[in-house]
Amino acid sequence: MPTSDPYGQSISIAALPDAPNAQSLAAGIVDAVAPRLVMRFTSATSRTATLTGASAPVPGMITYLATEDRYEARMGDGTWRTISSGAWIPITFASGYVAKGGSPAYRILGDAVELRGTFERSTAAPFTKATALTIATLPSGARPAASRYFITATEWAADMYARMEINAAGGVIITIPPSTPTGASWAALDNVSYSLTT
Repeated sequence: MPTSDPYGQSISIAALPDAPNAQSLAAGIVDAVAPRLVMRFTSATSRTATLTGASAPVPGMITYLATEDRYEARMGDGTWRTISSGAWIPITFASGYVAKGGSPAYRILGDAVELRGTFERSTAAPFTKATALTIATLPSGARPAASRYFITATEWAADMYARMEINAAGGVIITIPPSTPTGASWAALDNVSYSLTT
């Protein structure tokens, strides 16, 4: 008759009176221990395809995703939450906008997102002032639950600052104020960081 481990983790330990069965013993150890280790998967898609049925994910599981290069934990609400600093992922700009410097990218840090880099119009001309310009759209995993707003830097010789919005649809929207005669020709994403939760 198997007994439970002394740590309260529901790991079954074969008892001496049990009939010898090496395969059952090994399977019992693997089935009990594997979900408590850091499981490695090629990607989130691979994890979803593997963890099904009797092997469905449970709260407390930790996984490493090679493609995404990050660790995630299974939460009590049935979601996976990043628990490591993910890799920087280049931002794909909307038509008419390009990277200027600082390797524009985003990364997920736990339940938050951080942006970096600067961008400009592909023509290098100044931004249209007092107009909401959608310069990029972030993927679903990097979108806030509601719009987040920031003051971000622009070039020194022109406006020096702009309003930036990251909305729930992933839109990265910049608005240059109409207060100065010359419009900025670039803006920064640096210091933009927001929560993914409400």
